[in-house]
Amino acid sequence: MVVFADQVVLKNGDRLSGNILNSDEKTLVIKTEFAGEVTIQWPAIDEIHSTQALHVEVKGAKPATGTVTASAGTFEVATVSSGTVTVPKDAVLTMRNPDQEAAYEQSQHPRFTQGWDGGVDVGFALTAGNSKTKNLALAFTADRKTLNDRIALYANSIYASSGPPGGPSATTANAIQSGIRYERNLTQRVFAFVNADFQTDTLQTLNLRSIFGGGLGYHLIKSERTTLDLLGGANYTRENYDTLKRNLAALTLGEELTHKLGKATLLSQKLYFFPVLNEAGEYRSTFNFGTVTKISKWLGWQNAFGDIYVTNPPFGKKKNDLTFTTGLNVTFAH
Repeated sequence: MVVFADQVVLKNGDRLSGNILNSDEKTLVIKTEFAGEVTIQWPAIDEIHSTQALHVEVKGAKPATGTVTASAGTFEVATVSSGTVTVPKDAVLTMRNPDQEAAYEQSQHPRFTQGWDGGVDVGFALTAGNSKTKNLALAFTADRKTLNDRIALYANSIYASSGPPGGPSATTANAIQSGIRYERNLTQRVFAFVNADFQTDTLQTLNLRSIFGGGLGYHLIKSERTTLDLLGGANYTRENYDTLKRNLAALTLGEELTHKLGKATLLSQKLYFFPVLNEAGEYRSTFNFGTVTKISKWLGWQNAFGDIYVTNPPFGKKKNDLTFTTGLNVTFAH
């Protein structure tokens, strides 16, 4: 049986007994036996008496850990090493109980295997009889954010073939894209990034396009529902086609948007422009747009549209490569 010993006395005379979980500069959260977690505004609190040691962060001073007694706008923290530390209420930034403090410390220094979110998209279609077609689309994303940096991974492929019944099939699509990006926060709004991307496209006779770049980004909008980032930098691209090979130096100019539509749908959009520096008038651009709508905690429905445009493909090949996929999305978190 859990013993609830901390007490919060309200200015109207009510008392709440339980375990103080945490607090910030606006509210305090206490877990009671019958009402569960209760959030209280600080102006409504008259006194606090804790029997568990709380971790107290103080403005302009070292944190203090010990039992807390608070009244008349003054906090007294009975520490083991420094005796009783007295601070004014206005100087208290946060309080956390031992479990909350351990979780907070872990969030500040997570192991590399922790903090990952992502998903796998699968779409498949097959016909037989009077027609013979196969279509397979696969995609993978993984994202790990900490307070200081971010790692983003992605890979997607699309394959399609068709042919007459009983006859040979011809490949009508066979393309793969993958990449990794690392970001490091310089301020709350500005970050530096490096990235590597790889692309193949059989029908464009592209054996491999390797792109290595880096630069700076700016969080123009950063809220719970919407993020909008602007990015700028430079990249080196090596293209290997069946008929030619070339090395390109280019600028990187782009924007990325994510927005939550209601409770179930996440919209994402990316637009990049890569003007080539060593071939005047040439450039490459990419555009991606997608939505994921949650069906359950781990299952969703995804739609994705992509366009890669190059001004100088090999002779006889089209400049645009468009893709559209739809199917199931299986999410994961660790």
